[in-house]
Parts: sequence; C-alpha cells; structure tokens
Amino acid sequence: MKTIIYQLLPRLWGNADTLSGTFSRIDAPSLRYIRDLGATHLWLTGLLRHATTLKSHGCKASHPQIVKGAAGSPYAITDYYDVNPYLADSPALRMTEFEEMVSRIHDAGLKLIIDFVPNHVSRDYGRLGSVAPEGVVPLGANDDTSVHWRPENDFFYYPGEPLVLPGSDKYEHSYEEMPAKATGNNYSPHPGINDWYETVKINYCDFHTATWDKMRDILSFWVSKGVDGFRCDMAELVPRSFLRWLIAEIKRIKPETLFVAEVYQKNLYDSYVHEVGFDLLYDKSGLYDSLRAIVEKNVNDPGSPVELWQSARMITGTWQYLGALQPRMLNFIENHDEQRVASDYFARSAEAGYPALAVSLLFNSNPFMLYAGQEMGERGMDNEPFSGVNGRTSIFDWWKVTSLLELWKAIHSSEGEPDTPVYKRYREILRLASQSPAFSDGRTYDLCYCNMTTPGFDPDRHFIFLRSDGSDTRLVAVNFSASPASFTPFIPTEALEYLGIAPLPPTLLSVPAFDFVIA
Repeated sequence: MKTIIYQLLPRLWGNADTLSGTFSRIDAPSLRYIRDLGATHLWLTGLLRHATTLKSHGCKASHPQIVKGAAGSPYAITDYYDVNPYLADSPALRMTEFEEMVSRIHDAGLKLIIDFVPNHVSRDYGRLGSVAPEGVVPLGANDDTSVHWRPENDFFYYPGEPLVLPGSDKYEHSYEEMPAKATGNNYSPHPGINDWYETVKINYCDFHTATWDKMRDILSFWVSKGVDGFRCDMAELVPRSFLRWLIAEIKRIKPETLFVAEVYQKNLYDSYVHEVGFDLLYDKSGLYDSLRAIVEKNVNDPGSPVELWQSARMITGTWQYLGALQPRMLNFIENHDEQRVASDYFARSAEAGYPALAVSLLFNSNPFMLYAGQEMGERGMDNEPFSGVNGRTSIFDWWKVTSLLELWKAIHSSEGEPDTPVYKRYREILRLASQSPAFSDGRTYDLCYCNMTTPGFDPDRHFIFLRSDGSDTRLVAVNFSASPASFTPFIPTEALEYLGIAPLPPTLLSVPAFDFVIA
C-alpha cells in the first residue's frame, strides 16, 4: 500500500468567517475527503502552541518583536505540551477538542503526524504559562546563565551581553533579553533580519543529558494522546546521537511510530536512515530539486539548449544515486517551505506541473506528500502582510486562502468534492497511485537508457518508465516540454524479465505538452 501524506495547516482550514480554522472544522466530511484521495496520513502543521501577537481566543501575546507576522511562526514553540488555543472553539477545553479530533482522524482510517521541533523554541518559551503535567521543569528554568555553555543548561548564553534584535528602533519598548541567548540558527547575540531571530537554540550534547530526557518526555506525552508520527524539523541541526536515542526510546513505547526527517544533505541520507533510525527522509535535494529545475527550464525558456542539471536525465541520476535508500525517501512537489507549483516562481500553472506530479507520485513506490490546496491549483500569489507575494501560502499571517475555502465548501456540499479540471486530474492520479497494484506495490523499470535514439523521444525533456506487480502493468510517458510528443518506446527483454511480465505490443504514445499519459 502506498503511503500518501496530506499536509494541512489547520489555521487555514474552513476559516471563511473566523480568524482561524479550528479542530472542529477537521470534521468527518473533511477527513473522508482526504482519505478518499488516497491519503494514509494527515500531517497537521502548527498544532503546538507557538508565539503569536493574538490577545484573544485564549492566547497570551508575545512581544511583537519576537513574532514573525501577526499570527506567528508555528516553529517558534512557547509550550511543547500545549496546542494553540485559537484552534479550539472553547480555548479552555482545547486539549479535549484536540483529543476528539484525533479520534475522528483514526475513525476515518488515517494516522496523525505532528511537528517535532527539536532545534529551537520561541525566545519567551515558558514565560506565558504552561499546561505541562505536574512535575515537568520548563526548558531553561534551572540554567546557569553566568556561563556561555555547560552540559546541564538547556540554552546557550552570552553573559553580560544584551540581545540586540533587528528593528529595535521601531518599538517604544523593545524586547529585552539579558543575557542574550543563542539564536536558533545563528550563534550570536545580534541576529539579523534573515535569521530565526524569534527563536533560541536548544543545547544538545553528544552524550546523554537532562535535555534529552525532557525531549523524550515531550514526545511520549503526544504519543499517549494518540499521535502516530512526527515530522522532525531541521533534523540536521541537532546531534544524530540524540535523535538515534530518542527514536529508539519512542519506538519502545509505540513501535509503529513514524519518524520523518527534514534533511537536505544527500551525503548524510544513509546515516539518518541506518544509523539514526528515521523511517522517511525529505528528498528535497534530490528528486524535488531536479524536477523543479526541469519544469522551470521548459516553462520559462523552452527553446534554448538544456544544461545537464535542467535535463530529464537527472531523474535517472537521482534514483541511481539513492540506490537502496530510494524507498525511504518522501517525495513531494509542494510543502509549506517551498513555493507553490502553480506560482509565478515555479511552473506558473498547475497544469504545467503535471509532469513533475507524475514522476514524483508514480515513478516508484515511495511515500508521497500532498500539500492542502495543491490539488486545487493554489498559486500562493496572495499579498500577505508579513510574507508578501512570494509564491508560498503564508504560515505567519492570519489569512483566508480562496482555493482552500472553495475546497472546504465543496467538501461540505451535496457533491462532496470540487468540480474543477485541476482537482479532477489530481483526484484521478492520486486514486490511481493508491489503488492500482502496479503503482501501489509494483516494481519500477526506467526505460530512458534504451530509448535515447528512439524517434520522437527527447531524453532531455521526456521521461518514460514501466510499473508492474506482475499482473497489473502500466507504461508511463512524461513530457516536460512545451511541444507535444509522439513516440513508440522500445521495451527490452531485461525489463520484461525484471518485472516478470510477458512481452508488450508496440505502443504509439502521444503526449500533450506539459503532460503525461499512462498506457
């Protein structure tokens, strides 16, 4: 069975007439829709309580100077043991409402993934109160702030130096921190505007400390609430020794817990799988980057010569580089960090992104991640107050995303789903990926090497492969170019033997521009 993860920012789900979406908006029709797309997991981004400027809906406002946007970053956590009050209809009952949502998710046949942010927390972590279980000592509560570093400290300090944040002159009373703590991505008391200045870095040693135990207790808490997996933010910024220990500890409690790592250094992939123990890794630096370069070249400059890094040949190189690690990669063409496929910065339209979707979703049995709104062709081109027009759906602003509102309303209409060409194409291919044995469980054979000289086939702009489980066989041809393509692929004997299938009749494939066909 193919693993498909649906990523959703609850703040933006069903908030047509409210500041934010709520747990209750992730209701039975919404979950049925997500499950019917073929999803097996739901990754809810922005659940843990984070810094915000909001003073209502049960929230306590952080100083605006340490909050990105009015809503705040979901990755500047103020309490690891809490969920955002604004996500609840009754903020005082938010944990009960969270638990009821978890039950609905499981009843729908889905598993729940939430973020684990091990590298950093909000600058005011623990200062706004905590709902942690009795006996839990907040991070930093017992730190010795007179030294820069000591193993027992949860944070790094700059004794005698005050924190200097960018834009301090804009505030009558700027945020004060004395001594300054090291910023999440910059060991400095003077972070710049492009740093994660709203966060402080957690101190991990290469050996077991009390900080390790605190983090284990946090994940154990969420596992006890029914959480099935964790997407580990910026895993490369914390010691692998800690992560290896942590994953083993949690899997002793719940062996099937899924751990997904956000990693970018391909040379470390093997270590994060086989030494650390992650189940899945982002393949951003491999397949995603290759697909994006190919799409952008053909959309923006279709007539000029293709450099190797912009060529469809890179797809073959990517899977060959990964080797046995291939099944442990999480494929995607959108997430909250990346620009929307349909944005002006990527493919310019959802349709021009179909070739990348086909390869990312269908080429192998890898898990695949879909970002909410992607199936509606969301462009991410809104001019949001903090994020501006950058091709992304803002995680920092209170906002209403038109395509997501249309999607939520359609799900709750008599039809039960949208009626748009982009959505129908996504629904078709997602369901095929999860229901066709060839795609959900079958093996892959890359046919490009034996079709380099096939008339009509352009190895720089076309990609072709077979998928089969022995009984269900599919031939997929992908056209990244701005011109239609037509060719009859050659299928070698070794492909038939590898897949365990009978010879296939010659098939003329006609593939429209920026599209794919399945035969």
